[in-house]
Amino acid sequence: MRTASALSRFVATMVAVGVTLGGCGQYPSSSAPDADYSAVPLTANQVGSVPAIGAGGAVAAGSAATTRIGPDVDPAGLPAGSVYRNPANGRNEVIVKDTSSTAVLIGDSQSEPSYGWPRQGLAAAGYKVFFCGRGGTGFVASNGQTGNYIDALQRGDWNLPYGTPPLVVIEGGGNDAGRGASDAQIVANADRLIASIRQRYPAARLLMVGTLARGAQYGGGRRTEVDALLGRVADRQGLPFVSAGDWLTRYDLTGSMADGVHLNKQGHAALGVIFGQRLESMALDYRATGTASDPSR
Repeated sequence: MRTASALSRFVATMVAVGVTLGGCGQYPSSSAPDADYSAVPLTANQVGSVPAIGAGGAVAAGSAATTRIGPDVDPAGLPAGSVYRNPANGRNEVIVKDTSSTAVLIGDSQSEPSYGWPRQGLAAAGYKVFFCGRGGTGFVASNGQTGNYIDALQRGDWNLPYGTPPLVVIEGGGNDAGRGASDAQIVANADRLIASIRQRYPAARLLMVGTLARGAQYGGGRRTEVDALLGRVADRQGLPFVSAGDWLTRYDLTGSMADGVHLNKQGHAALGVIFGQRLESMALDYRATGTASDPSR
């Protein structure tokens, strides 16, 4: 296990040089094979094809495909970033360099930026990160272009990676709280999402991360309530849960806010350390989950 001081040094280095985690709609360029991945929205004519990759590895949503991939293609021979139609489930999936060391992160604007604290914590815990989601979305909330988590997954607004990742992290709830989603709506869609992820990745471990907020006694309001609600969903589903419903006040980060709900870069870095430590304390770091998912290790 890494020590807390090692995690602190890691995140301090990332802040100094910039974290090389792509935003949604980007893939790493061929010159950076160990960079992280993000899902890219596809249009209908891109099914089973390799999307056009431009400068810096960016994939334009709706761009024309450069290569067609037939049903007899071996996915093991495809380059990272290719979109593969998996005959086992009929879904488009993204080829990544090494799924066995990649954590899938489904989230909102807390996770979307390259310096987001969930990404930093997962990187500190030893993972590459494949991000699925967009700011403004949640279990019920959508942003007008990308659906809520389960709708986006089912209709292909973004695609999961091919293979079996050791860990899938579902983070969010803030937009649901802000837009008045009911408990029943949040619970129903969370249950649907968990069932779909379990079906897709039966060997992966799942982790739910709650809603970043102030503590209830410090005005956390509906955000803190949604965090607790998601904790109950995770408990009923038998999933580990990281509550973030009082982290802003517990870890004295209210002075590190970019706005009312989002941290600045320094706040993200500080919370990334905390999240990475929490993953290790729960034996959800890559050393633990990677070994469990790969008997040859």
